[in-house]
Amino acid sequence: MNKILVVITLSDSGIETIKSTPELPKKEMEFVNLWQKEEILESFFISVTKVNAVLIFKSIDEPQVKKLIESLPYFPYMSKIEYHVLNQQF
Repeated sequence: MNKILVVITLSDSGIETIKSTPELPKKEMEFVNLWQKEEILESFFISVTKVNAVLIFKSIDEPQVKKLIESLPYFPYMSKIEYHVLNQQF
């Protein structure tokens, strides 16, 4: 089964905006929790510095994943997004 690994980096100005807007992290986590409940998000990691996030999606294709990422409240504050389609070996 293919999985899609997404690596997100926030911009410096984006981090400052997020820190100064307490409702943004709550809104962001609503999306993440929904995806987990829908069983399309397998894993979610945030770096210790909170600058980077890694998400692993399953059961959906890359165009769908891109639409989901673009719907996130943090999307305007992302400086880099990488998508990697992976073929799980075991």
